Amino acid sequence: MADASLRRFYFTLSEQAQEKIVSVSQRRGVEAERLRFGFSFHHFLAVPPPSKFSLHYLRKISTYVRTRATEGAYPRLYWSTWRHIACGKLQLAKDLAWLYFEIFDSLAVKTPEERLEWSEILSNCMTEDEVEKQRNQLSVDTLQFLLFLYIQQLNKVSLRTSLIGEEWPSPRNRSQSPDLTEKSSCHNKNWNDYSHQAFVYDHLSDLLELLLDPEQLTASFHSTHSSLVSQEAVVALSFLIEGTASRAGKIYPLHELALWQPLHAENGFSKISKTFSFYKLEAWLRACLTGNPFGTSACLKSGKKLAWAHQVEGTTKRAKIACNTHVAPRMHRMVVMSQVYKQTLAKSSDTLVGAHVKIHRCNESFIYLLSPLRSVTIEKCRNSTFVLGPVQTALHLHSCDNIKVIAVCHRLSISSTTGCVFHILTPTRPLILSGNQTVTFAPFHTHYPMLEDHMARTGLATVPNYWDKPMVVCRENSDTSVFRLLPPCEFYIFIIPFEMEGDTTEIPGGLPSAYQKALGQREQKIQIWQKIVKEARLTKDQRKQFQVLVENKFYEWLIHTGHRQQLDSLVPPAAGSKQAAG
Repeated sequence: MADASLRRFYFTLSEQAQEKIVSVSQRRGVEAERLRFGFSFHHFLAVPPPSKFSLHYLRKISTYVRTRATEGAYPRLYWSTWRHIACGKLQLAKDLAWLYFEIFDSLAVKTPEERLEWSEILSNCMTEDEVEKQRNQLSVDTLQFLLFLYIQQLNKVSLRTSLIGEEWPSPRNRSQSPDLTEKSSCHNKNWNDYSHQAFVYDHLSDLLELLLDPEQLTASFHSTHSSLVSQEAVVALSFLIEGTASRAGKIYPLHELALWQPLHAENGFSKISKTFSFYKLEAWLRACLTGNPFGTSACLKSGKKLAWAHQVEGTTKRAKIACNTHVAPRMHRMVVMSQVYKQTLAKSSDTLVGAHVKIHRCNESFIYLLSPLRSVTIEKCRNSTFVLGPVQTALHLHSCDNIKVIAVCHRLSISSTTGCVFHILTPTRPLILSGNQTVTFAPFHTHYPMLEDHMARTGLATVPNYWDKPMVVCRENSDTSVFRLLPPCEFYIFIIPFEMEGDTTEIPGGLPSAYQKALGQREQKIQIWQKIVKEARLTKDQRKQFQVLVENKFYEWLIHTGHRQQLDSLVPPAAGSKQAAG
């Protein structure tokens, strides 16, 4: 009976794992994202892993924290202790040490109310010392944090990789997954479910050894044939791996499955010692590990196709939009959008609520996704505007040109972008990763009726707001010339041209005083102009002629700025190509 069940048993990378990877390195430069919830590494921050995050140093940290259990190091690691380790022993900058700690902490399961409470605490701090005092009260699971630091190696730069396009060392051949345009390879590993599975498979021994008690290791920090893995360690590994006994079955954390009675013979669990045999556990995991059934690849291949976009006349391109919300658990819901071209797409839908949204190769379009979102990745898009509902975790852009993004988000990170503008409201410093040029940051400048309700549902407040304090995180360039803050004289309010039910009637949190002043001065100029026209006492024919001149000038301006396309695309499509609900 147990054997029959095992044949249907499989593992995938857990939702938390995906949201917790923080680095991606590419030939073009070191990019970063944060992993995402679901079953594959996905999404979030991105910095090249410091050399001190190698397995050698992490093993030393693993031993060190266990010897200081009474000093806030184990089983919960407090910020003050991690700051001491990271800055004093690993020689990391304090900002970088906090960045890793904060990202890991922000991905813990918390209610929106708890997140809003933390925002309120920070907003009431008047000095850096007060902020540090509040941070010192934060702690994270020690073993899971060590795993989090280790998986930053997923996309570590390799000279051999750069030269021949393979990972090295490569103990087995790896199949390459197609990217969203169905080419032969996917260079961005955060999109590549197969590389995530391969990474865990190839480094499983290291991951398990990192969790072993020091007495279970040799002097060189390696396991032996008699090494035993504690239940606590397997619980920590549930941060990366979860599974089910059948592909249609309920998903469980790894430790719950490992303690299932029929599987004890396979994974080496002893009821007497309450431990697992290292080698049996490793063999069992290798035999069961499989691809992510709720990742990007699976969503594109077998997800439900959505007719949210219409066929554009005069082009053979067709938008590809798919979701897995009809089959995926709540935390693994995904919507993938690819190749939306020259159109306006606007949705506020249950399909989007809490979903991980992947937007790929969209050009010359205006996309409004006005629902509370879990995470958003925008990649290889050009000449487009994205207006997003509140993003609970991370908003990441990679390899985009001339993009405008308007959003409330927990974190923004960008890599390899050119000429992009970000109107954001965020409680964390925007991260400028590698390969960016002429980045512009500006205050969030729009609203829609459900916005404040959606912010409350995602635990995002209006303060603190660090839109104007970006952090440059890359080895190639640490100066601030890569970005600018939008001058108030160039600032305009953005109007969302759709009607919805809701109570929000103004920009949450208001505008910074300099930008509000610029708007007031512009409004004053309009009033002066209107007064001049009124006092000119034009005849009826003169008014008519004057109106034609103004309209012609306005029309020329619309064409020159490209806003003509935006207005034209707001006209609903013909009945035969009407957007489908979903």
